[in-house]
Amino acid sequence: MIVTFAHMGNLWIVVKTILEDLGVEVVVPPRPSRKSLDLGVRHSPEFACFPLKLNIGDFIGGLERGAEAVVMVGGVGPCRLGHYAQVQEQILRDLGYRCEMIVLEPPRGRLAELLAKVRYLTGNKPLGRVWRAVRFGLEKLSALDTLDQALARARPLERRPGRVEDVHRRAVEAVAGAADVRAVRRAAAEGVRAIEGCVTPEAAGDGAAVLRVGLVGEIYMVEEPFANQELERRLGRLGVEVRRAVYLSDWVRTHLLPNPFRLRRRCRASLVRRAAAPYLGHFVGGEGLVSVGESVLLSREGYDGVIHVAPFTCMPEIVASSLLPEVSRDLGVPVMSLFLDEHTAEAGLVTRLEAFVDLLARRRAALGAGVRPPAARGTAGAGT
Repeated sequence: MIVTFAHMGNLWIVVKTILEDLGVEVVVPPRPSRKSLDLGVRHSPEFACFPLKLNIGDFIGGLERGAEAVVMVGGVGPCRLGHYAQVQEQILRDLGYRCEMIVLEPPRGRLAELLAKVRYLTGNKPLGRVWRAVRFGLEKLSALDTLDQALARARPLERRPGRVEDVHRRAVEAVAGAADVRAVRRAAAEGVRAIEGCVTPEAAGDGAAVLRVGLVGEIYMVEEPFANQELERRLGRLGVEVRRAVYLSDWVRTHLLPNPFRLRRRCRASLVRRAAAPYLGHFVGGEGLVSVGESVLLSREGYDGVIHVAPFTCMPEIVASSLLPEVSRDLGVPVMSLFLDEHTAEAGLVTRLEAFVDLLARRRAALGAGVRPPAARGTAGAGT
């Protein structure tokens, strides 16, 4: 069985690593592009989430390259992710693709079902062998997140624009090609040193002057640069250090692994729930609760502002965006919500980002001069 899957940032590297380590033949679809998006938009319901359309484009790309099955994660709660697989499978079948859709649902007390699907996907490999491959994949995922964090710190301080991204790309390729855990860790450490080498000592000393922005929202939109129109790169070139509220390694451990393997996230998850409680006291699907709680925590941690990004019509993030103006007023942190889809114009998005960064810079200057700026108003709004 030849398998394909969606990109979602660097997650494709990890999925490819795990499956190939278990002897599964994979086809990596082309990176998301305008061509794949146009395919997804053409064959998806108009009201469907932006990520669903991008996934359809990825899947068609993989199937056209010879894939026979598609691996997709499931979901729970009000988020429409839980219905993606069924809708996508029907779309692909209507287009004439006779592929199998293998859905890996979050365990939620049904670990046996997840393990059965994993064993089927991997040709009934022993569970111990499967777990070793998963651990190796998670090691790569953690390394990739570490490189992304180093890139975010270096971007606003690099001495020659664009160089740090080239260094980061080579480091990602080294991690992707690493054959064992030791090689992964070595590639990540060397990559971080190379990225930090793109910043002069003088610029590094000025790091405290860099604006810092937290990025919250729906996980696919946060992690996939094509979906969010290269938000992190654009902000970095405007002199802003970006920190994602949730990185892929956190998301995978939280959603796809059973409880004993989620210890590292329990502490932060508990903090997020407590921080969100005054505004949102229950799960609303997707990352809605996390978007609110992390915005509160980012404000307490001294971030200059928060950008909230989501696909147009995403219900959990619509709930979050309705509460973020209150968070902004109460805690004095500027918040901007961007709802994106295939119609989002680059020029309008750039204008909004530049205006928001200018607001943050003027606000910090006022605070530095001892002038109390006006209470931050929620700047939530659609970006389409």
